[in-house]
Amino acid sequence: MTPLKHAIAVKHKQAERMPFNVRMFRGELSPEAYAGYLVSQRTIFDTLESNFHLPNQGFKRVAAIDKDLCELQVTIPSPDASTLSYANYLKSLKQDQAEPHMYLNYLALLFGGQIMKTKVPGSGNMYAFENIPDLIASMRRIQRDEWADEVNKGFDFVIDIFDELESVYYREKVFTK
Repeated sequence: MTPLKHAIAVKHKQAERMPFNVRMFRGELSPEAYAGYLVSQRTIFDTLESNFHLPNQGFKRVAAIDKDLCELQVTIPSPDASTLSYANYLKSLKQDQAEPHMYLNYLALLFGGQIMKTKVPGSGNMYAFENIPDLIASMRRIQRDEWADEVNKGFDFVIDIFDELESVYYREKVFTK
C-alpha cells in the first residue's frame, strides 16, 4: 500500500494551488473574503467537533475561529454551498470514517496554517495551538495509509470550497483589496 503522504500528494498540491488559497498565502485576502473562509472553516470544525471524538481536545477550533470573526468587524456571511455539502457529508460518516477528515483539516492548520497566520487579516487565532508536538503525535497514532481515498475525497470538497470562495469574492469582484 502506498504511504498516505504519497497517495494524497496530487490532491494536496491541487488544493494548495487554488487561486483563493494562493491569495491567502500571499496576504491578499480582504477582511470580507477571509471572513468567508473562516465561516467555511467554522462550519467544518463545528461538524467534526460536535459529531466525533477528536484524538486530542487541543484540536478544537470553533472558539478560536469565533474570536477571529469578531476581530474582523465585518458582516459575517452564511456558509457557501460547497461548505454545507462537505458538512452534510461529514455528518453521514462514522467515527473511523471521519478520522481521515480530522487528519486533513486539523493537520492543515498545524502545518500550513503556521505560515498562513502571518498572512491573514487579524490575529489568526484559528492557527494558534498549544502543545503542537502532542497534537501531531495524537493524530499520528490513529493515522492509517488506508485513509487515502477518504482524505482525497476531503481534498475534493476543499478544492470546491476554495473555488466557490474565489468565485464569490474575486471573480465577481465583490470585495477586493
